[in-house]
Amino acid sequence: MPVFADALSRVTDRAAFLLAVEGRSLTSTAVRLNILPDGQISGRAFGTSVTGTWVWTDGYFCRTLQTAAKTFALNCQRVDTDGNTIRFTADKGAGDVANLRIK
Repeated sequence: MPVFADALSRVTDRAAFLLAVEGRSLTSTAVRLNILPDGQISGRAFGTSVTGTWVWTDGYFCRTLQTAAKTFALNCQRVDTDGNTIRFTADKGAGDVANLRIK
């Protein structure tokens, strides 16, 4: 895990999550996503469009995603941030990790 991991704080409610992401893009080398307050997700990943939906449930960001090649089923994810980086950890914190920059 990266050294900066200890600087990230858990996001536990919808309002704090939206404060971190609303009106901003979440990016990595091949990903740019926008999380909208109306429950929609839009963007691009690895050269293809991404759409999806999200809800905040019991302290977790629960989302579905779809690309031209694949549909990702509902997955509830732990969210941590330091204001510059946001980390999504699948399966309520027990699964794969995605670190994205907040721009």
